[in-house]
Amino acid sequence: MSKKHPIISVTGSSGAGTSTVKGTFDQIFRREGVSAVSIEGDAFHRYNRADMKAELERRYGEGDHGFSHFSYEANALDELERVFREYSETGKGRTRTYVHDDIEAERTGVAPGNFTDWQAFEDGSDLLFYEGLHGSVVNDEVNLAQYADLKIGVVPVVNLEWIQKIHRDKAHRGYTTEAVTDVILRRMHAYVHCITPQFTQTDINFQRVPVVDTSNPFISRWIPTADESLVVIRFANPRGIDFPYLTQMIEGSWMSRANSIVIPGGKMDLAMQLIFTPMIDRLVRDSKRA
Repeated sequence: MSKKHPIISVTGSSGAGTSTVKGTFDQIFRREGVSAVSIEGDAFHRYNRADMKAELERRYGEGDHGFSHFSYEANALDELERVFREYSETGKGRTRTYVHDDIEAERTGVAPGNFTDWQAFEDGSDLLFYEGLHGSVVNDEVNLAQYADLKIGVVPVVNLEWIQKIHRDKAHRGYTTEAVTDVILRRMHAYVHCITPQFTQTDINFQRVPVVDTSNPFISRWIPTADESLVVIRFANPRGIDFPYLTQMIEGSWMSRANSIVIPGGKMDLAMQLIFTPMIDRLVRDSKRA
């Protein structure tokens, strides 16, 4: 953690909805005049698409069927930790972009499935914003959680997470349901051992819970809408959180535990605005005083 150069880390698996959360933060940054450097977890994959395919085939041949992008060893977590540490100490760092598709390829001039060159951060930023798979990892090799001043987990119930991933990958990446299902199964071991432990490190978790039947996510024709969902917001340390204010401002919300508030799914953006705006203002204010 760093008073002078704060870091916000948003962690969630593929299909969890971290990109939507990033959009809310971008709104807050614009409105509050905060200069944020944004980095994506995909930039710290260890392999490009072709090399990852070759590595998967090699590991499959050796009997390792649990290797995936969720795995620690598939990602340059040492480099990500170095970026977190350098930014917290100096406000400097570097990142790159993993190019997913033709649209990004046209913008970056790099073929899909490859990385752009590393680029240094622009000077004068107020904070660093990370969004991806591994923003709160603590293991024998790295401790990313220690550098983040605000750690947020985005964790839909698993059937909803799968539905969102299936629909996204089919619509935007041309996958079949069978292909996405294979990816989900391959990632399950690392999901359990590499992704879920991070949510004990986070300061605030947002868990979306559908109130419609998602028993078989692999045949679901629609993603449950926000109005067909509830969101459980859990605070690791509820001290200083004004729950009466939140329940008053967010219609239909209630406290389920001493550290948790439940809100209608359609109010998630409002809840984030109410919760995070004062937190961001405090981080930036303290950084300027440091």
